[in-house]
Amino acid sequence: QVQLVESGGGLVQPGGSLRLSCAASGFTFSGYAMRWYRQAPGKEREWVAAITASSLTNYRDSVKGRFTISRDNAKNTMYLQMNSLKPEDTAVYYCNAPISGMDYWGKGTLVTVSS
Repeated sequence: QVQLVESGGGLVQPGGSLRLSCAASGFTFSGYAMRWYRQAPGKEREWVAAITASSLTNYRDSVKGRFTISRDNAKNTMYLQMNSLKPEDTAVYYCNAPISGMDYWGKGTLVTVSS
């Protein structure tokens, strides 16, 4: 079955960087678009970035120029490089795979940006 496992979260100071990973299994990873979402405490889950099967990318405005989404199809893994982190980036970050009309989610990884 489809499995998505996020990793790489942690505590980082404002202005710092983190790289999140999403290891995928159970489907043909290279054939599908993938997305990152996040959910801050007390807020709704929001879309962060997306990458198509052909590696075209798109970002929400608040992370443009700071975050980079990428994928390694040989490793069945998606990444989110996050630079110049701000306290408002604090959230649980989720990997999402839209497959055949269904949304699959990982369990998330917590990113805390604080001094």
